[in-house]
Amino acid sequence: MTLRDVPGRRPVLSHELLHAGMIWDLVRETVDLGEAGVVRREYVRHPGAVAVLALDEAERVLLVRQYRHPVGAELWELPAGLLDVPGEPHVAAAARELAEEADLVAGSWWHLVDYLASPGGSDEVVRVYLARDLTDVPQGDRHVRTHEEHGMVAERVPLDDAVTAVLDGRVRNPSAVIGVLAAAAARTRGWTGLPRADVDA
Repeated sequence: MTLRDVPGRRPVLSHELLHAGMIWDLVRETVDLGEAGVVRREYVRHPGAVAVLALDEAERVLLVRQYRHPVGAELWELPAGLLDVPGEPHVAAAARELAEEADLVAGSWWHLVDYLASPGGSDEVVRVYLARDLTDVPQGDRHVRTHEEHGMVAERVPLDDAVTAVLDGRVRNPSAVIGVLAAAAARTRGWTGLPRADVDA
């Protein structure tokens, strides 16, 4: 058996927009599950997002601390952002977020892992990239951060320490948890098998 998620949307009998939000919408759909019957489901329709596990030559991962109001906490996260620029390739969005949130440019990119943020209640898909060969964005070209990003703290943490923080429950942001553990697993395989990504493609 090949362990793989099986795509295949069930027939949607009706669709209703309940709320049009600033970033995501809330929708209600009536879905035909065949022998299991007809059900009504409400979920968040989301544009998707990208996150970047930036790893330097000393195998330290770049984490940023950002206030997240729904959970009332400052979380250690990977640089990340929404796919909110029409037509922008995923890896280009990741490069933009890395520059804006961490003042870094990466010379090498790999597709690390994809995950569904909350598949029971949202269609959000997050793609996490591994970025290496890091250089600083020139001082005069740096993004001016505002709102929750204003004064955002950035730290480089050894990958092993980040793994320990995840497993101890001290780091809980899902992109950070998944990205850090995926990077640690990829390292045990000698970083082989990860698909390359090209920002200029």
